[in-house]
Amino acid sequence: MFKKMKNIDTAFRHIRSFTLVVIIGCVLICCFALYKSFSLVSQMQSKIYILANGKALEAYASERKDNIPVEARDHVTTFHKLFFTLDPDDKAITASITKALYLADGSAKRAYDDLKENGYYAGLISGNVNQTIVVDSVAVDINDYPYKFRCYATQSIIRPTSITTRSLVTDGALRNVSRSDNNPHGFLIERWSTIDNRDLKTVSRRQ
Repeated sequence: MFKKMKNIDTAFRHIRSFTLVVIIGCVLICCFALYKSFSLVSQMQSKIYILANGKALEAYASERKDNIPVEARDHVTTFHKLFFTLDPDDKAITASITKALYLADGSAKRAYDDLKENGYYAGLISGNVNQTIVVDSVAVDINDYPYKFRCYATQSIIRPTSITTRSLVTDGALRNVSRSDNNPHGFLIERWSTIDNRDLKTVSRRQ
């Protein structure tokens, strides 16, 4: 009788030990599964995919501060290309300048108004003049906010009889604003001014 009870007690202890091992194993597996799930979710959130020409390209998200110099330079470049690339067409000029003015404050609007008052755009249209710009470099100081910048570019003014090349140096500052379709980088140019805009050379075109 006592021997049977002793065997039952031993079997119960074995079952209890086995059950504890199983429970502990299940808890460890659940913890590991949760950890891997959170890691996978975090990893997936740091990736975005861009569809280009029918192919999914992987891109990685990063902190805005890591991209400030790149985005700032591209913002300044985009603004100058929109503001200074002009065709002898009133609607084309208006469309380009309107896009540019979304990227800057009233200082750019004042420059546009001054040029318009002086008949600059009317002269382009009446003279069939094209104006293009190549941004050579943009220097941005991100150590102080708002971020100061200086843009170095080359203008080409193409007339029916000649091509004039001009240097263009501008500066200003960048402050953060909300991103939008009209302003994808989330910067606004302020206190924009032209430091240098002089002729470098003029060459005649063959008739």
